[in-house]
Amino acid sequence: MIVPVMRLLFWFASALVAWTYVAFPALVLARARLRPRPVRTEPITPMVSVVLAAHDEADHIGARVDDLLALDYPADRLEIVIASDGSGDATVAAARRRGDPRVQVLDLPRVGKAAALNAAVDRATGEILIFTDANTAFATDAVRMLVRSFADPSVGGVAGNQVYLRERTADRPAVAGESVDDAPATAAAVGERSYWDLDRVVKEAESLGGSVISATGAIYAIRRELFTAVPDGVTDDFATSTQVIAQGRRLVFEPLARAFEPVAGSSGREYRRKVRIMTRGLRGVAVRRSLLDPRRHGFYSVQLATHKVLRRMMAVPLLVVAVASPLLWSQGSLYRLATLGQALIYGLGAIGLLLKDRPAGRRPYFAMPAFFCLVNIASLHALFNLLTGRRIDRWTPARRPGSGTDDTDLAA
Repeated sequence: MIVPVMRLLFWFASALVAWTYVAFPALVLARARLRPRPVRTEPITPMVSVVLAAHDEADHIGARVDDLLALDYPADRLEIVIASDGSGDATVAAARRRGDPRVQVLDLPRVGKAAALNAAVDRATGEILIFTDANTAFATDAVRMLVRSFADPSVGGVAGNQVYLRERTADRPAVAGESVDDAPATAAAVGERSYWDLDRVVKEAESLGGSVISATGAIYAIRRELFTAVPDGVTDDFATSTQVIAQGRRLVFEPLARAFEPVAGSSGREYRRKVRIMTRGLRGVAVRRSLLDPRRHGFYSVQLATHKVLRRMMAVPLLVVAVASPLLWSQGSLYRLATLGQALIYGLGAIGLLLKDRPAGRRPYFAMPAFFCLVNIASLHALFNLLTGRRIDRWTPARRPGSGTDDTDLAA
């Protein structure tokens, strides 16, 4: 009796893994090629409001303001609204130090990121809202590239291109306190960069075929009239960018609108950041569950279910395969191959995590499995948080000594 059950579990779980990691990306790429929906772009300059929330960012919020003021965009068409979420340091003074009338700083009590962003949007006057993070830097032409797709009336939002700090070029100022020679990335961080390289290809295909699933908080924009208040306990960039889809507009990807972010300084910080993002992300999907109805949202619902639900719960079918395949060792060479293949991948991942701070650990054959293992362990933690009702409504920056890296710790 146990063998038929194990076979059924093995093949069902394997099908979920194969769909999520292989078949779905292939389908997205094929759809973009066979049924493209190009976006009309023009060099427009609408009034834009750059909005961000900050908590205890005194060390580098001034450089972030300088970065935004230096953008290649008409000065009279740009405003910056910064909401300080109960900062206990000199964040507010540092943000106001330039005295530029285009910069508005809200000194709020500790209300949480969602409420801080809502307050900032209430103050903003731009017809296009651009969201970003305090530890990000824009390429000088980022805003121009971001807004040009709004010339197409079907477009309600534009997701920019997040690039890691080590990939930065000479056309942007440094993130405060950072240099290209700062502490090297861990094995998992190197693996994450490789993952994002692949993810950009899928995003471009999703965009060409219709809409990307959601935007990264480092850089994205939406039309002001499409904004609705961000609820607590969810990932704000997901909640805000998917509101574009909910209101019948397209959310497209602009690879030339680049935002540069630092890599995480330790595996522990990477892990906590991923748990936070996945916990809030799963809760965000629950809030936006109407988008999972393909009768209303077509192929986008398939994208959302696969990328934001199945992928974030992949640890469960992966565990099923890991348990079932060795129990089926005597049932055929395929099960033996599956057992050995998993042992190899997880073994390389474990070595990568153990050697995380050493050059050997950052080699691709260790870094990619290390990132894969870290993400799936974090997803189990996030799933536990969701099932037990643990909310994550506050964030506290935790930085490497001597650097400007914003590595977020969890706070319930």
